[in-house]
Amino acid sequence: MNNKIRAVSFADIEELKKVVNSSGLFPSEYLDGMISDYFNNRDTLDIWFAYFDVNKPVAIGYCVPEKFTEGTFNLLAIGVSQDSQRKGIASEMMNYIEQFIKQKDGRILIVETSSDDAQIGARSFYPKIGYTQVGIIKDFWKEGEDKIIFWKKL
Repeated sequence: MNNKIRAVSFADIEELKKVVNSSGLFPSEYLDGMISDYFNNRDTLDIWFAYFDVNKPVAIGYCVPEKFTEGTFNLLAIGVSQDSQRKGIASEMMNYIEQFIKQKDGRILIVETSSDDAQIGARSFYPKIGYTQVGIIKDFWKEGEDKIIFWKKL
């Protein structure tokens, strides 16, 4: 596995908020609530991971197993700080989580994104790394903003 990518620790949170803000992934004030189960529930199945450049996080990922499935996981968030984009970090992060999931007997990874213009890079990225667009849910995120679903058999 990649030695620049590891599980998130509590000490990483403040720097990861900067990554979240820079990447435009979601408002950073959401991070504390989103990640609290990961730190407070020893039985959590959440997977939080980050890419580090010179011991500073520059990317974050969040993945969960899909309930009521056998070996299906959903990548709920992946973001790379703006000054670290276009350096292959997202591809390394995807490779990391795919290998991690395989070690957990995972067989499918689902990735959801948006039809919003800000996500055009994501929509072109996933097919390049072997994902197939399998669905669109109209007006999912809000009126006029669809959910785009990608799938990959691991």
